[in-house]
Amino acid sequence: MVGSFVVTVQHLHLRVRQILAEPGGDGELDPLALVRAAQEIRDHADVLLAETVQHARGAGRTWQEIGDILGVSRQAAFQRYGKPIHPRTGEAMSTTPLPGAADLARAIIDDLTRSRWAEVRAHFDDTMLAGLSEQELDQTWAQLAGVVGAYEGHGDTDVVRAGAFTVTNTPLRFEAGEFVARITFRDDRTVAGLYLLNPDAAGVTTR
Repeated sequence: MVGSFVVTVQHLHLRVRQILAEPGGDGELDPLALVRAAQEIRDHADVLLAETVQHARGAGRTWQEIGDILGVSRQAAFQRYGKPIHPRTGEAMSTTPLPGAADLARAIIDDLTRSRWAEVRAHFDDTMLAGLSEQELDQTWAQLAGVVGAYEGHGDTDVVRAGAFTVTNTPLRFEAGEFVARITFRDDRTVAGLYLLNPDAAGVTTR
């Protein structure tokens, strides 16, 4: 692990030096090149973080300790970096979130905030369709507006894999408070759960 850590850090250090040494034609750093390089660096840093978390787990450190360092709950740390095992088959379960889940969640939130209930329900699975009508969506959104006022916008969407589902958490900003839209997706892209939660209950920091 130590050797892998050192190699990755050395690569990141070298890449940063290369960025700073590559000015554009006018002597300035190309802004788009900086964006691409920063994305590359972040990808490598994410890999490095995942490797160090697994090393810490192998050394006997708990998910609570790891979560404390990362500033998240132990459940959030496990969902992001853990390797869950299916209790019946003993096989490793997928930890890869549904591709495009963040964009899909934001599209549903956009429909929700514009009172487009039919469009929201078009994403539901059969259980959700049977359990949540357009009228109930309207009533829920109206009750929320009565508590925190008009909707003003949303923050970044966090995406994690949780067993057979992909869970998205999107902070919502209102006139007089914040909530979190938690949407649970199946792998077929249908919605298996839609919740509007207090940030404390959701374990999410609004931003």
